[in-house]
Amino acid sequence: MSGVVRKTILSIFSQKTFQHKQISTVFLFYICLMKSVFVVGPLYPISGNTTQRALDGSSPLIVLQRPFVYFGQPYNQIYVNHNGHITFNNPWGIHVPQSFPMYGTMDIIAPFWTKFDNRQTGLVYYKQYTTGNILNQATEDINNYFPQFNFTASWVFVATWHEMPYWLHNNSRTTVQAVLISGGQYSFVLMNYGNISPNRWNVQVGYDTINSTHHLTVPGSFSSNASGNYSVFRHNSNVNVPG
Repeated sequence: MSGVVRKTILSIFSQKTFQHKQISTVFLFYICLMKSVFVVGPLYPISGNTTQRALDGSSPLIVLQRPFVYFGQPYNQIYVNHNGHITFNNPWGIHVPQSFPMYGTMDIIAPFWTKFDNRQTGLVYYKQYTTGNILNQATEDINNYFPQFNFTASWVFVATWHEMPYWLHNNSRTTVQAVLISGGQYSFVLMNYGNISPNRWNVQVGYDTINSTHHLTVPGSFSSNASGNYSVFRHNSNVNVPG
């Protein structure tokens, strides 16, 4: 199936909105218990502010409307970096993927860390929600995946790398999304994947923490199957429901 998406749970500007109806393979991680399941679902809406076009760029500092707790560390700010990752304390322009664990000094979420270049085309969107249908969608998603929690989302942050070209490949178009969700004592991250163009550069998918106390590399990272029509991030599932 074309236009497959994957979702992972761990949790100047334009206002144009895209409503995507694609089906997605989903990676889902609860970032405290480290349980994981792969399921199927749609991309969240692609909307909100966009970053300024730049090679190895980032969003400005984004003040969060609710704290996001990442493996016990509460954060009140975030950066969405152009090369397919999210950091908290500082923007990060590193485009060459590094293998997790890095044993470094930062927390990082990497839905698709690779060499993007959106100086000519492609946009990075970000938006946070504290009311409305997106919270209802997140609540339903988490309760479907983890019914034992009786979860209610109070905050959702959606970052989307929309139709991003790779460096030196201006005709490529890749769409990747990270959805951070929190409510009460629980935090999650979804990673969704739309079209993934073939890519000559390496790709790291997963997360890492300060000193790599917690880290994960999603299978398929740094492999020849990371991108293209048969990308493992579009077709694999651990509940036997590929996209």
